[in-house]
Amino acid sequence: MATDPKTTWRPTISLDRLRLRAELLERARRFFASRRVLEVDTPMVVNAPVTDVHLATATVKLASGKRAWLHTSPEYAMKRLLAAGSGDIFQVCRVVRGDERGRLHNPEFTMIEWYRVGFTMDALMSDVDALVRKLLGPEAVHLRAERLTWREAFARHTRFDPVDATRKELERVALECGLAPDDAKASDRDTLLDLIVSARVGPRLGRGSLTFVHHYPASQAALARLDPDDPRFALRFELYSEGIELANGFAELGASGEQRERFERDCKERARRKLPRTPIDERLLAALDSGLPECAGVALGFDRVLMLAAGATHIDEVLPFPIERA
Repeated sequence: MATDPKTTWRPTISLDRLRLRAELLERARRFFASRRVLEVDTPMVVNAPVTDVHLATATVKLASGKRAWLHTSPEYAMKRLLAAGSGDIFQVCRVVRGDERGRLHNPEFTMIEWYRVGFTMDALMSDVDALVRKLLGPEAVHLRAERLTWREAFARHTRFDPVDATRKELERVALECGLAPDDAKASDRDTLLDLIVSARVGPRLGRGSLTFVHHYPASQAALARLDPDDPRFALRFELYSEGIELANGFAELGASGEQRERFERDCKERARRKLPRTPIDERLLAALDSGLPECAGVALGFDRVLMLAAGATHIDEVLPFPIERA
């Protein structure tokens, strides 16, 4: 990787794409303004990071010597605003995920996150569909709209049912996907399923369509409510187009006790994996205690949508300065 300042001072984005980036951000703001969704701005430096074992949070040391974190999503702070009575809100912000770099990943990227009060998961998927089509422009008219359950997506692109598959079956498929034998044996069921999604299912989703995958396993609920009709599954969805994951959304969990239990399970799993310890966000739990309105929320990877709109093949092509040039 070239590091000579005489060459790496230049941006990796073309001027045409820089203008397109600005235009799409303006389209997004017009979309929310037309729906009377309030734009908000919450801190990037936070006192409590996510506990999710799959996210590496970058740390900062303040002048006082206190340790803090760069947020991986504005979710916790935005839910505190919702609990305080904000109503529908959105945010365009930079987020940081410490260990992500590749064709679709830069450690720092732009996220559009929004919450709609009184919305179901289905209603929010329709909202996401409308915004993404607005961002992609006229070509999006030709994209099919498709909704599959997580189980249906597996059935379409693999040879087994992920709910009924045995541990041995999952290990076999994970090995076929390139996981080392020792790693396969050490991985839990969700880790194996995530690997199979990344290698076999996700890259085949959304070909010529906007494909929503919904009803993820309860063990992957994160901050989503469980489906009251079938609590084996969570009211969570992801959006794919051309094999790229664009968005992740939830019918939001408002029960503080259940959310605390999930955070505590994450902390135990982090300890088992020898990952850095992180404090639980007590302010978020206090906000949930005070009463979160029934709502649904989603995070959209803006840079990935811009890649599709611009016909780019690498995220660096739509960023002014990726991490190596930052």
